[in-house]
Amino acid sequence: MNDRSFSLQPFPGSSPLPDIEIAGKIARHSNTLTIAYQLVGTLAEIAIASPSARPARKHELWEETCFEFFIATPNSSQYWEFNLSPAGDWNVYRFASYRAGMEEEMAFELLPFSVQTRSNAFLLDLKLNLDPIVSPETNLQIAISTVIKSKNGDISYWALTHPGVQADFHHPDGFAIALSN
Repeated sequence: MNDRSFSLQPFPGSSPLPDIEIAGKIARHSNTLTIAYQLVGTLAEIAIASPSARPARKHELWEETCFEFFIATPNSSQYWEFNLSPAGDWNVYRFASYRAGMEEEMAFELLPFSVQTRSNAFLLDLKLNLDPIVSPETNLQIAISTVIKSKNGDISYWALTHPGVQADFHHPDGFAIALSN
């Protein structure tokens, strides 16, 4: 099992909200991926969607506060983008190569994640069977990111690393966590 902690950093030059931190853990056991995000700090300034009575697959979740991760495999240009909304809505996209050939990944009928809101923390936990997209023997390269929208409409971009001159969660150098089995 691979088990890693992570801490996300705001894109340099963006206006991150004061007094927040985004951290978590990611692990792989056999072909199950677990990821837990912790957004801690002054949440009153962040636009966090209320839980939906009927969470569903939706597009453009990254236009609001959204937790994301990306999965790539070595020696392949293909990768997947996973979007998780605090409301419970979600989506998965498959890319043929860097920002090209984007298609909705229909191998998943739902993403099994839960959210909890506390006075100074927002928690999101996902446990995902990867069998629909990769075999247990496949090594993974992971990028983890979050879009934070403030209540005044400002957006900040958080990631493990920001390798480009603009915020770009798809940049191949952003896939900074290696997970094997």
